[in-house]
Amino acid sequence: MMMRMFVYLLFTSTLLAQGPPPPPNREVPSPNVSFDRILKANQEPQNWLTYGGSPLSQRHSQLTQITPANAKDLELKWVFQSRSLEKHEVTPLVVDGTMYTIQSPNDVIALNAATGKTIWTYSHKPDPAARNCCGKLTRGLAILGDKLFLAAFDARMIAIDAKTGKELWNTPAADPKQGYAFTHAPLVVKDKVIAGTAGGEYGVRGFIAAWNVNTGEEVWRFNTVPGPGEPGHETWSGDSWMHGGAPVWVTGSYDAAANLTYWGGNARLGDNLYSCSVIALDPDTGKLKWYYQFSPHDEFDWDSTQTPVLADMDWQGRSRKVMFWANRNGIFYVLDRLTGEFLRARPFVKVNWADGFDEKGRPIRVPGIVPTIAGTLVYPGNQGGTNWYPPSYSPRTGLFYIPAWENSSTTYIKGQEPPEFHEGQGFAGLFPKPGNRDDDAYGAVRAIDPKTGDRKWEFRQNAASTEAGILTTASDVLFSGGRDGTFYALDARDGKLLWQTNLGPSVAAGPMTFAVNGKQYVSIVVGSSLFTFGLREN
Repeated sequence: MMMRMFVYLLFTSTLLAQGPPPPPNREVPSPNVSFDRILKANQEPQNWLTYGGSPLSQRHSQLTQITPANAKDLELKWVFQSRSLEKHEVTPLVVDGTMYTIQSPNDVIALNAATGKTIWTYSHKPDPAARNCCGKLTRGLAILGDKLFLAAFDARMIAIDAKTGKELWNTPAADPKQGYAFTHAPLVVKDKVIAGTAGGEYGVRGFIAAWNVNTGEEVWRFNTVPGPGEPGHETWSGDSWMHGGAPVWVTGSYDAAANLTYWGGNARLGDNLYSCSVIALDPDTGKLKWYYQFSPHDEFDWDSTQTPVLADMDWQGRSRKVMFWANRNGIFYVLDRLTGEFLRARPFVKVNWADGFDEKGRPIRVPGIVPTIAGTLVYPGNQGGTNWYPPSYSPRTGLFYIPAWENSSTTYIKGQEPPEFHEGQGFAGLFPKPGNRDDDAYGAVRAIDPKTGDRKWEFRQNAASTEAGILTTASDVLFSGGRDGTFYALDARDGKLLWQTNLGPSVAAGPMTFAVNGKQYVSIVVGSSLFTFGLREN
């Protein structure tokens, strides 16, 4: 009896790491995350310094302790159980043994990364007027020096002392009553923190802004829907620009050599710039350098809020700085990230709305594939061939890994009358409904060769879709998950299943990896819990 009690207590203290709320005076060792450290994040793989692992957003780690040979020995080390029942889709940061994560929507929590023990908690209660189409959440944080940055759900940018959890400054960016919200991790560039607003479903006018990291003062703002006198305004008919949407709700990327930051955004008559586009901005001024529009005059809700992944590679015989983009419209793109030049595009799931591209990369639309009053069946569906969940690129294998939905279709029905705008209320004239139920719909990890667009392998999941991001490592291990609750490791070279476990709810976040005291860990948020795994110790 005594032995049984001892084992039970050991289990709960090791795995259920939530515990009581910590006293307010707990501190972590003072971090000093310089911007140079962020740019060289791959040189310290024991840490995870940005939402995407580095400013390139490759979600590829140089850690090698977990390998295809020993991945079968992974076991659960600890769990942090959130007290919130809101959606959780966060990727934590790890800095020198301290993990920083979010309890939805806007509680920031510092944990001991080796044990999961809570160190401090910062709580921000968003304005009750704040809303979002798809849950009250924030997907991550940014750090610079000793400051953490939270893009809060009620459209405020907040700086927090990373050592103590105390608020340093709090700057409103937009009115949440109008539907503006922040839902993604900010991006730090030099002495600025950058974020874009969500809220397209409520008829907001999207923007990306930058704030001074020390003062919280807004430095610049770029409107993703150009107004009168701004280039691109002519692509919006009448006054539709006033409520054009084009929101930004996934973290961008940064190229230090080019000094460009890249962001994706979400119609009306005309092409509707810069909706469904990638834009390259000067991070010092917010000035537009180039853009590429994936889906001109989008009628299918294929907002381009996917992760822009940056890489340097040999392209047709010469070195080239490229951008990979698996778009919600079902097509995988390769662009020159310095100029925006279109290099290649190829579907990675079933597509019936386009059958090619002109020489400038504009898609050639298939006649008749438009929303109608009777309804039109379109591939991919409303959720797209992929969505916000982050992909990964491995420089070792040279492959780009996409969390994909195959045979997803939607019947798009057009309203009989144009929608009327009412502040803070839904604003759409489109009514998507599930498509052909006879389809063999499924979620999968697909490995794509960026040089050709060819699929090299596929790991098919049991569920009809996926919402999990992807992580790869320098030992050729790939981590991802499924809507059936499985979290698994694959061989990144051929897709062979190495290990899996079931965590219950759908996996809907991006995994990350780190090391403490020479031991590699992998963490994933599932449901309202953060699970951390490591190798079994003999």
